[in-house]
Amino acid sequence: MTADSPSEALARLAEDRVDHRFKGLPPDADDLTVAELAAQRRNLFTDGFATPVLALSAERLEHNLRLMETYSARHGLAFAPHGKTSMAPQLFQRQIEHGAWGITLAVPHQVRVARAFGTRRVFLANELVDPAALRWISAELDADPDFRLICYVDSVRGIELMDAALRGAARPLDVVVELAAGDGARTGVRTEAECAAVADAVAAVPTLRLVGVAGYEGEVPDADPERVHAWLRRLVSLAVAFDKEGRFGGTDEVVVSAGGSAWFDAVADVFAEIPELSLPVLKLLRSGAYVSHDDGHYRKITPFNRVPEEGALEPAFRLWAQVVSRPSPEQAFVNAGKRDAAYDLHLPFAQVVRREGVERPADGIEVTGLSDQHAWLRTGPEADLEVGDWLGLGLSHPCTSFDKWQLIPVAEADGTVVDYIRTYF
Repeated sequence: MTADSPSEALARLAEDRVDHRFKGLPPDADDLTVAELAAQRRNLFTDGFATPVLALSAERLEHNLRLMETYSARHGLAFAPHGKTSMAPQLFQRQIEHGAWGITLAVPHQVRVARAFGTRRVFLANELVDPAALRWISAELDADPDFRLICYVDSVRGIELMDAALRGAARPLDVVVELAAGDGARTGVRTEAECAAVADAVAAVPTLRLVGVAGYEGEVPDADPERVHAWLRRLVSLAVAFDKEGRFGGTDEVVVSAGGSAWFDAVADVFAEIPELSLPVLKLLRSGAYVSHDDGHYRKITPFNRVPEEGALEPAFRLWAQVVSRPSPEQAFVNAGKRDAAYDLHLPFAQVVRREGVERPADGIEVTGLSDQHAWLRTGPEADLEVGDWLGLGLSHPCTSFDKWQLIPVAEADGTVVDYIRTYF
């Protein structure tokens, strides 16, 4: 069965009913469709939203989408942002509308979500050996000539399992050899000789087609610019060697892919050095965290810190919680905790206090811990904080922020909610 068009699938998504499944939304919105609620353009602060509530900035989201579109085009890169960051088909579609070649994903469930919402190109950054998932993907490829999926391979054994599951497929599955980022890295083939053996195994089966090489430079041990550039040059050299050896037969382009959210400037530098091959080269960047950015981990490591002349991403998330206890001048508690906020890399950051429609900086307020449903605050002498105040929190790590919320309001700077982003984790 072929995928619906994105517009058809997203239109159906907008007809979903608002109810108890979606935390933070106004209780009096129950039984409205998402489209009807969006059309009301309610205010996040005055029209019934209940804390805790996570919101995305409409302006910053658009800024980030435009910035990476411009950056990719400037550097001659195709872009397949990693969809596991948001698992939000509406954002997938906006990324594609902003020039993305397709969407990167990691596991079969994520591919099913993307296909349900009309995604035509998927880069699967994993070796896929599950037979049921392979048969489903094969059926999708056979049914839809416009669907393309590219998958990692990193072992001869994996290729044997893939071939066994794909026997009888009308179309071969496109694969790229994954080069590991070094000893101790996650997945991938460790040496060039082993890469050649994996490529030979692909050539020996009719169900797979070798179209390129790929990897993830974020796993380079003790990563610094010199080490990351050196590994990326290994990746490019592998593609050049495979091309000279005629290993890319049957394809019309060579895929060379890398690029997380920490070193895409290095990817741009090294991919610009790729020599002319016997086929056109698809230089595929896969950074995903840019779409929302953050106030912690990615704010610190983004390549735009090294190349400020290229622009700057803006953190688009803010988690709003309410002060529910002020037991002493040195301590307070708000009603958002581990169920609501990312905490795997950093605790949330207190940013603004909102009282009676007025916002001010959260001076003297620090998040020191999270319980399931509470954030622990340390408050200094300068902290003006009362029970009932709203506290705006910045978050670190987009991937574990999106996954705690099924329906996320998108709010303009004045609090007007103009859209709702549905996630599928």
